[in-house]
Amino acid sequence: MEHVADPQISPDGQWVVYRRTGFDIMKDRAVGNLWMIKTDGSHHQKLTSRELSEHAARWSPSGNRIAFVSSTNEGSEIYMYWVASGRIAKISQLPSGPGSLIWASDGKQLAFTMNVPVAAPIAAKIPKKPKGAKWAPSPRLTDRLRHEADGRGYIKPGFTHIFVIPTEGGSPRQITSGAFNHGGALSWAPKGQDIYFSGNRTKDWEYDFRNSEVYQVNVNTGQIKALTSRKGPDASPKISPDGKRIAYVGYNDKVQTHRSRKLYIMNADGSNKKLLSGGLDRSISNIIWDAKSAGLYFSYDEKGNTKIGYLSLNGKLSKLADNLGGTSIGRPYAGGSFSVSNEGRIAYTHSLPDHPAELAILNLKTKTPHIITQLNKDLLGHRTLGKVEELWYKSSFDKRDIQGWVVYPPNYDTSKKYPLIVENHGGPILNYGNRFSAEMQLYASAGYIVFYPNPRGSTSYGEEFANLLYNNYPGEDYIDVMDGVDTLIAKGLAHEDQLYVTGGSAGGIMTAWIIGKNSRFEAAVVAKPVMNWISKTLVADNYFGYANSRYPGQPWENFETYWKFSPLSLVGNIETPTMVMVGMNELRTPPSEAKQLYHALKLRKIETLLVEIPEASHGIAARPSNLIAKIANTLAWFEKYKK
Repeated sequence: MEHVADPQISPDGQWVVYRRTGFDIMKDRAVGNLWMIKTDGSHHQKLTSRELSEHAARWSPSGNRIAFVSSTNEGSEIYMYWVASGRIAKISQLPSGPGSLIWASDGKQLAFTMNVPVAAPIAAKIPKKPKGAKWAPSPRLTDRLRHEADGRGYIKPGFTHIFVIPTEGGSPRQITSGAFNHGGALSWAPKGQDIYFSGNRTKDWEYDFRNSEVYQVNVNTGQIKALTSRKGPDASPKISPDGKRIAYVGYNDKVQTHRSRKLYIMNADGSNKKLLSGGLDRSISNIIWDAKSAGLYFSYDEKGNTKIGYLSLNGKLSKLADNLGGTSIGRPYAGGSFSVSNEGRIAYTHSLPDHPAELAILNLKTKTPHIITQLNKDLLGHRTLGKVEELWYKSSFDKRDIQGWVVYPPNYDTSKKYPLIVENHGGPILNYGNRFSAEMQLYASAGYIVFYPNPRGSTSYGEEFANLLYNNYPGEDYIDVMDGVDTLIAKGLAHEDQLYVTGGSAGGIMTAWIIGKNSRFEAAVVAKPVMNWISKTLVADNYFGYANSRYPGQPWENFETYWKFSPLSLVGNIETPTMVMVGMNELRTPPSEAKQLYHALKLRKIETLLVEIPEASHGIAARPSNLIAKIANTLAWFEKYKK
């Protein structure tokens, strides 16, 4: 299975270069190379003859070259592709991988970010080992608030800084300094020597982790100036083509479960800040100026569907495209990206439930997208997929409208009785939608109707809806899920004696909560859950981020609340046969959380099985074989208890 990622349209709108992403069956991992295609769908070709990983392709301002990042035997490096000749060259020799690649407007330099190592804390003096002795490795010393990350493991000491390098090759030059991180997207002033970036250069930056500002750095002098100063994240700055204004996204931090990212503009010197997207109660991402500096393109989620929109400088909103996404292959999460040519032609990743991301071209004059790739026609063109149908129903708690989706088994027969799988999404501040999902399709192909809901707390329905879980999670979202099940029973699609439930991460929390609240399900699979908020909060990689936003205070200050919302508090009620699943390299919801549920069920003599997936972090789907193992074991457990 393959999908389109990171499509970059040429300045003249004639070509698109994108990352063609698939899976290596021998190395058991995702792989990707750069491909080119004309926007009329012709001349589809591989960019280079190399078979190593390639990504982050970026057109030069004139469109005559493409800079990109590719792996080598020594690590990732920056390469250049000349469009006229088709030749490539490696133009860097870097100590670590580059990120956030961007061209200067004159085409003579590239800017990028890169990690710069720093020394570890002072170590104790250890006797020198004898020559040839096999001693244990030296201890690892940590004094940082954030020192590990799920899927990445231990984070070596260092800071992310901004560098520039000539586009004809040469030595990189570091232009930021200090014990601060200068990551994220960069924006180079169209005229002059300034780069705009987002970061946090305040004294208490490590503990003020939700805060960031927009900064300006002079490429020649390294002088840095802060352009914003409010409490909250200000990020993704983009200077307008005329150099007069900076657009950025952010919000005033009220320390809630969720705040929608708003679009702001200010003058290039930081003056005259203005909220541009006040009329849209949705989070804004991927902002891009139009060529005339008259407005910005952006993406946002609306009721489980990702859109491309446009905001003029007077605040007028236009929706341009639906169905952006298709880059989350396992489950139907939001994702995807787009780019815009100088004349306003848009290239974007397009997805529907019957296919992952393909490349679509949108001409604003015709307003009808034209899909120009068919990367999975060979695989999906000969298969019958399950039909996906939108479902709306009322919450019995407060009569709110709740959205979900139903996936029918292929060749669904209305005269037959099918079992139901409820699949709960993660986050919980995320959303499922009408997007392709290999996992949902495989459950449906095994003969199940699949129901995946967006209960309260899900994004894409506004800030107030997501914040219904503020200091209240799990809460009435449980009622929303069960109301969906009851709606399907009332419609004759589900049956009380054939109900099954699963979910991962926050979906694992919801699954454990459900079976602790009722015994209606024949079997459950609880994947990578949080069972005990007290233990999870202090051992997970993101432990520092929970104070006051999940529950008031820290666990030792508010023990009763943390315990009240822990699924482990309901374990004495569970009668449902339950498989517990977790990745063995998990740092976000550590294996100790899953084991608390498994051990409790064993002590209570409830039918249970612990599935520990080797070399899997929180993102089990990162390795295809692990995703297969997850789905196969889930189905095997349900089949064991199928009536």
